[in-house]
Amino acid sequence: MNFLMTDEQVQIKESIEEISKQFDEEYWLKKDSSGDFPHELHKAMADGGWLGIAMEQNYGGAGLGITEAAIMMQAISASGAGMSGASAIHMNIFGLNPVQVFANEQQKQRFLPPLIAGEEKACFAVTEPNAGLDTTSLKTFAKKVAGGYILNGQKIWISTAQQAHRMLIIARTTPKDEVKKSTDGLSLFYTKLDREHVEVQRIEKMGRKCVDSNMLFIDNLFVPDEDLIGQEGKGFSYLLHGLNPERILIAAEAIGMGQAALKRAVTYAKEREVFGRPIGQNQSIQHPLAQAWMALEAANLMVFKAATLYDTGKPCGAEANTAKYLAAEACFQACQAAVATHGGMGFAKEYHVERYMRECWIPRLAPISPQMIMNFISEKVLDLPKSY
Repeated sequence: MNFLMTDEQVQIKESIEEISKQFDEEYWLKKDSSGDFPHELHKAMADGGWLGIAMEQNYGGAGLGITEAAIMMQAISASGAGMSGASAIHMNIFGLNPVQVFANEQQKQRFLPPLIAGEEKACFAVTEPNAGLDTTSLKTFAKKVAGGYILNGQKIWISTAQQAHRMLIIARTTPKDEVKKSTDGLSLFYTKLDREHVEVQRIEKMGRKCVDSNMLFIDNLFVPDEDLIGQEGKGFSYLLHGLNPERILIAAEAIGMGQAALKRAVTYAKEREVFGRPIGQNQSIQHPLAQAWMALEAANLMVFKAATLYDTGKPCGAEANTAKYLAAEACFQACQAAVATHGGMGFAKEYHVERYMRECWIPRLAPISPQMIMNFISEKVLDLPKSY
């Protein structure tokens, strides 16, 4: 059991930190105000070859694991970018995992190099307005026609769809009442986001303004046969392959943002003087910050335990979900303590911690709620009866 990073992993962390220095907190403050997508960060990561960190070398990737991807995403978030920076490239790192694993060779050659090079952006179209986390009840339908499929339906909370050239989308190809198992009859496609047939409607939201979230209205979108990933009707099982990496990376990003918030709080506590002494000398300030540090460190161990299990091909569902839960809660605790440490100035945008407070709700709520994680652990780990 070794808790130390390898020399290569240390170099990855240092390289990402060096790139991230180009995009300081003032950069993110401007992006948070304007809502402009951080194309500059995306390009810098693409130019450095980092968008393919967990992709196969045959297609331009680095051939590394989710452990290295987690180190990278945590470093981006911890730089002060928070979820705004992490979400700008998050889809590249985990989203195309089902394509890398289940696509045929021709599809991989067609889809992966442009994504890794930063020439194309993708979005992940799964969630629907009336289905939520009940993916087997989604209504988007792909009707088989000559040469492909015609898709109709709606998707919600689709990040980066304003920027995306392609989307990884799951749809029913067999009605739910015609399959033996509800998880059957769902198919996965990676296809062009044709805006003549897909209306992308931006959702105004509380945080992470520069990385868009959207409703998609899909009207008679033609998807060619060659854009079907794997076998028709097996899409749900393919989708599951990308869920554990997603949870691990979201957790790593949450830890990074919590670290950024804690760093600002500690600096302010040392510099701010009231009644002739720094406020950081007071235990009422010290203790919440110490608790936040401990919670972040403990959650971080679970993040990298889950990543290590995934990279070595071992089951990691419980660990990945636990990492996501613990990291999100630790991040929330750190951001809350950071705002409180700043007092009234914690409410001011120029001190940045209010942005972290808004953004820390993202890993708490997405891609799965903390309550559903507790349900999962209760059923799958503790062998308690299913509650829903």
